[in-house]
Amino acid sequence: MNLLEGKTALIFGVANKRSIAWGIAKAFHEQGAAIGLSYAGESLENWVKPLADSIQCGFVEPCDVSIDSQITRIADRAAEHFKKIDILIHSIAYANRDELCGPYYNTSRNGFHLAMDISVYSFTALAKAFQPLLQPGGALLTITYYGAEKVSPHYNVMGVAKAALEASVRYLAYDFGAQGVRVNAISAGPIRTLAAAGISGFKEMYRRFCDVTPLHQPITIEDIGSAAVFLCSALSSKTTGQILYVDSGYNILAITEPIDHLS
Repeated sequence: MNLLEGKTALIFGVANKRSIAWGIAKAFHEQGAAIGLSYAGESLENWVKPLADSIQCGFVEPCDVSIDSQITRIADRAAEHFKKIDILIHSIAYANRDELCGPYYNTSRNGFHLAMDISVYSFTALAKAFQPLLQPGGALLTITYYGAEKVSPHYNVMGVAKAALEASVRYLAYDFGAQGVRVNAISAGPIRTLAAAGISGFKEMYRRFCDVTPLHQPITIEDIGSAAVFLCSALSSKTTGQILYVDSGYNILAITEPIDHLS
């Protein structure tokens, strides 16, 4: 049985084949969903279009989520193409590279606004724009990171943005509950994506991750895709306003030194 048969999913944030959004798109396609993809701008079109073709996706649209008119435009295009939307995926985050190194207190006012606008407000803006199209039993899903709860060196303003994003999940879950639409987030462990490349020290953190986590296993975009299927299918029909950790257990640790507890 395909868990998403007959469902329509619109996925924002595909950049290339390593994107978390692409891992979700593949998993949804395998579970029978009709897919629409959106990407940030023309520079990504040559990467995204072949991916869309590989899953027979006929709706591929650019959208700069910092511009309200572009959000309205893609909502109108989706309404014309799909008539309804069951699932909306928000896998979008951005901060200036300079804001992700040095102390957090050096965050500029403009850099703070930019990170909040694209990484946080865009989820609310998309939810509002697509609210009339979302069907009962539907789901909104965004991607967060443990840096929202605990200090992750060099994550800086993105950690603050992710904290705001997680709060937005709870408030949107409350708002959309009466409509029968669930709102959740996946807190993903480190994955080598285009966005991660901009975080100072990411390679070292990624290298050590498997040494310290309980499962000693890396996180893949396929792992996130599987979790997304769960959160957007009837399997989680009574789950909303939650953060699901897909991080090999990293979030349960108080000490992150490698320990061979089985010897």
